[in-house]
Amino acid sequence: MHYDLCKKIIENISRVIIGKENSIELLMVALLADGHVLLEDIPGVGKTLIAKSLAKSIGASFKRVQFTPDLLPSDITGFNVYDQQKGEFVFQFGPVMTHVLLADEINRTIPRTQSSLLESMEERQVTVDGRTYPLPHPFFVMATQNPIDLEGTFPLPEAQLDRFLLRVHLGYPGQDEEVAILKRFQENDPLQKLSAVAAPEEVSRLQEIRRGVRISDPVRRYITDITRATRDNPSCSLGASPRGSLGLMRAGQAMAILRQRDYVLPDDIKYLAFSVLAHRLILHEEVRLQGKTQEQVVREVIETIPVPVAVE
Repeated sequence: MHYDLCKKIIENISRVIIGKENSIELLMVALLADGHVLLEDIPGVGKTLIAKSLAKSIGASFKRVQFTPDLLPSDITGFNVYDQQKGEFVFQFGPVMTHVLLADEINRTIPRTQSSLLESMEERQVTVDGRTYPLPHPFFVMATQNPIDLEGTFPLPEAQLDRFLLRVHLGYPGQDEEVAILKRFQENDPLQKLSAVAAPEEVSRLQEIRRGVRISDPVRRYITDITRATRDNPSCSLGASPRGSLGLMRAGQAMAILRQRDYVLPDDIKYLAFSVLAHRLILHEEVRLQGKTQEQVVREVIETIPVPVAVE
C-alpha cells in the first residue's frame, strides 16, 4: 500500500519529467526521510520543473524564491506590519510558510539571507521578534544552484550544506529523451494538466511509517564505518559528521519503502552514500585543484569498507 502511493507519485511526476527516474526517486527518498534537497546542475535541465511537478503531485502548497544579492532574511521568513485599524503589529508570513519551497539559485544571495533558512529547515519553524510560528507539515526545501557560473555567488557554508539530506544532479538528457521532451511540450505544457495523486497528510503518514522501517545493528555499524572513514581519508580536511550518519540511515529507510521492504539492506546504503555524503566533505585545496571530486572520495571509502552479511 505504501509502495503503491509512492509509485503513483513518481509516475505522476514522470508525466512531466522525461528520463530522470533516478533523480525523481531520490527526491522521493528525501521527502519520505523528512529531509531537504540541493539540486546542483547547469541551467535548463528541469530543476524548477521537477520541483513544481512534485508539489502538484502531492497536492502541496508551493512557493518559489529567486535568490539575489539584495534579498533580505525578512523576504524569506516574513515581517511585522502595523495595522492601523487594529492598532497593533500583524505578522505577514513570507514564502517560507508553505509545504514545498524552491530556493532558486541559493548561492546568489548573501550569507545572512542563506542562514535565515537554517531554522526553518532544521526546526520547521520561524522566529521573528521573539515569536515562533510553526511551518506546515510536511515542509520540504529544494534549493538550486548553478555550479558553473561562480561570478557574483556566495558559496554555501558547511553548516548550511549539512542541512541538505541529498545533493542531486540531473544532467543532460539522452538524445531520444530530448526528442521526447520536444514532442511532449510541442503543443501543451503537461505541468498545467498535472493533478494531485496524494495529499500532504498522506506524505506525513509515509514519513511516520518510514521511522518504523527496521535497520539492523550490522547495517548501523556499516553506516558509521563509512562516515568515520571519510573523516580519516587523507583527501578530506573535513569528513561527514554524525548528522551525515543520521541522514544516511533515514535515507536508507526511505529507500527500503520504495523497494517494497520493511528493512534496510547494505545495498541501499551503498547506493545512497554518494548523494547523502559527498556534499558534506571538504577536500584539501591541493586535492581539489588536482581535479579529485567528493564523489570519488566516497567511492574510495565504500570500496574499502567490508559489506555486512547479516542485515535483518
